[in-house]
Amino acid sequence: MTQIQTTTHLKAFRYRLRPTKAQEATLTEQLQLCRSLYNAALQERRDAYKKAGKTVTGYDQMKSLTEIKAALPEYAGVYSQVLQDVLKRLDKAFKAFFRRVRAGQTPGYPRFKGAGW
Repeated sequence: MTQIQTTTHLKAFRYRLRPTKAQEATLTEQLQLCRSLYNAALQERRDAYKKAGKTVTGYDQMKSLTEIKAALPEYAGVYSQVLQDVLKRLDKAFKAFFRRVRAGQTPGYPRFKGAGW
């Protein structure tokens, strides 16, 4: 019996975005909103643990997105999935932090993101 080997070729496409000035301004604003959401969620987790010894999960933070969008109208223009992805990225950073702590490696606590990120 002969074994047939197949190779798959993956193609990658690269697209160059050329947004208009208005689109570029909208994208920049949404990026700033996502960065501020990330930093606020990180601050919420730090404060909850320091003050009450309570851990806040990414799911808990995602549940509060509707309240955030209602209280802050600037977030209404950002798709919910984009905001959820920001919180998932923070949750992933914390999971990697705790995995490194358990493994005895240098943990590297998740950092606040500045304007250049």
